[in-house]
Amino acid sequence: MKIPTLVQQDNVLSNSPRHILNKLLHHKTTIMKLGAFSISLAVKDLNISKEFYEKLGFTVFAGDLKMNYLIMKNGNALVGLFHEMFPKNILTFNPGWDEDANTLNSFDDVRKIQAHLKSNNIKLEQETDEKSTGPASIMLTDPDGNQILIDQHV
Repeated sequence: MKIPTLVQQDNVLSNSPRHILNKLLHHKTTIMKLGAFSISLAVKDLNISKEFYEKLGFTVFAGDLKMNYLIMKNGNALVGLFHEMFPKNILTFNPGWDEDANTLNSFDDVRKIQAHLKSNNIKLEQETDEKSTGPASIMLTDPDGNQILIDQHV
């Protein structure tokens, strides 16, 4: 079953390929450089979680059991394991870092990302001082209740 796509063109809805292609070609999207992505998991037992992810091929990349967190890595995939640090899982982006925590030459500063989100009416749960520089973070929640942390370390 083919589902028709409707595009509004000059106040007229149309599903013609020409109108759809024209709309796609002229659509302006701002692409933000959010940096490394990881999932931060709120775990009940850090040792059990560590062993589980090691069986999936992950190795300890950063963190310390004594500090109640580990960052596990498998290729470019990053999983943060956090014990008693926050109540639920968080999607995490690190502007200025690649997946190996190397500083990137070019990235969008968290304050620029914050300004972009606010200009698009995205509610932030935690903001940073727009006049500051260096490390800072912001927090927001997606429409499904998933928390997103944008955490800049550089």
